[in-house]
Amino acid sequence: MTRPIAEVTPNTWSFLRDPMIKPTGFREYDARWKYPDEINLPGMTALGLGLGTQMRRRGIAPVIAVGNDYRDYSLSIKHALILGLMQAGIEVRDIGPALSPMAYFAQFHLDVPAVAMVTASHNPNGWTGVKMGFERPLTHGPDEMAELRDIVLNGEGEVHPGGAYEFVEGVREAYLDDLVGDFRMTRPLKVVCATGNGTASAFAPELFERIGVEVVPSHNELDYTFPNYNPNPEAMEMLHDMAATLRKTGADLALGFDGDGDRCGVVDDEGEEIFADKVGVIMARDLSKIYPGSTFVADVKSTGLFASDPELKKNGVTADYWKTGHSHMKRRVKALGALAGFEKSGHYFLAEPIGRGYDCGMRVAVEICKLLDRNPDKSMSDLRRALPRTWSTPTMSPYAADTEKYEILERLVAKLVALHETGENFAGRPIKEVVTVNGARVILDNGSWGLVRASSNTPNLVVVCESSESEEEMRAIFAALDAVIRTEPGVGDYDQTI
Repeated sequence: MTRPIAEVTPNTWSFLRDPMIKPTGFREYDARWKYPDEINLPGMTALGLGLGTQMRRRGIAPVIAVGNDYRDYSLSIKHALILGLMQAGIEVRDIGPALSPMAYFAQFHLDVPAVAMVTASHNPNGWTGVKMGFERPLTHGPDEMAELRDIVLNGEGEVHPGGAYEFVEGVREAYLDDLVGDFRMTRPLKVVCATGNGTASAFAPELFERIGVEVVPSHNELDYTFPNYNPNPEAMEMLHDMAATLRKTGADLALGFDGDGDRCGVVDDEGEEIFADKVGVIMARDLSKIYPGSTFVADVKSTGLFASDPELKKNGVTADYWKTGHSHMKRRVKALGALAGFEKSGHYFLAEPIGRGYDCGMRVAVEICKLLDRNPDKSMSDLRRALPRTWSTPTMSPYAADTEKYEILERLVAKLVALHETGENFAGRPIKEVVTVNGARVILDNGSWGLVRASSNTPNLVVVCESSESEEEMRAIFAALDAVIRTEPGVGDYDQTI
């Protein structure tokens, strides 16, 4: 295998011949590049050959399910990836256009050990990438990604006979059947279905109709130019649009999905955007009545209520805070035998007997509808108001270059730990502890907290703050945290702020 090079000038002979892969595209738990600036089609073929080689080195049976999201360039990228996989002697089961969770489902449905999903997830157009995994329902974590990176960038891909290709019909239909099961709503429910013209447009409206939900469409026409907004239910632009449609139509709920359908965003009947960690607490309250003594995993960006909520305590819940990232969370849920995992970004990991442990926005939507069906006298706003009140920021992302962000974070963590060790106050309160499992989560003596970590997918840091007392304290925590962040000249502007 030719060793890929980091940069090739577009519109040159080399660009159409030589594999070009920017090394920073190999991230903690998936691969992301700007296309064609950071990877070209020969580079994607080299990635496929490397992935197939990794399968063979690990003794994985040489069969893989492959899908692609609904972007105009994803099909050609998938075909380039498939070519490399076949060079490595892998039998490819092409499931066609798909959601990421549909690709994960295909591993079970087709009984194949491996998956590769071509998607830029919630990143805007111009990005591409691959989510991949060998041990269902898990996806590649840092160790697997580092191994794959070295195979690809060192030119260690090995050509092997036996490669084959088959296009598999009917996986979309089987996936929808699996989601629906025998469930039908027994109460009327009117839901704004927001898909931002992304891949979920081909799934969510039909799914809701099949379970007996009245659908209010919101940008449900497939359009890979994303003419309204980039489908990302963590972005306030999408959430505000969902809320506006809900108010205009008198819907009971709005549910929105990202570009590859593995995340779900929620707006309640009063037009209030409920961040996914709070939705997770609402779901955990309901599920822990059915399955008392359950363990729930939450990522470090999530609310402190998983540990402090009186209802969860009453139901014997064990809360575990873990690293942000779909691969980290899936692995932790499986390792602990947890019932579910919740990430503030909108990834939910519902394990047996509810789901299969992978993140699926469609499964979450069905389970939220089931939750409301089990509580026919409650609205989503009733369930939100029943939680202990906290004040939290959106997820904010100041710029930090991919080549610098981890070193910047390391210095910031050291500075925040030093504040704790020297007994200094933070936002006017003593620091109880600094959790460093993933960045630094500075927890105050009243349970309020502020977090800074590095984004695994984009050139940014990630900042989230929550107060158990007031909006004023939340803003004070952000100001204190930002003051430390601003000691690093490599950190740029925020994408949004409070």
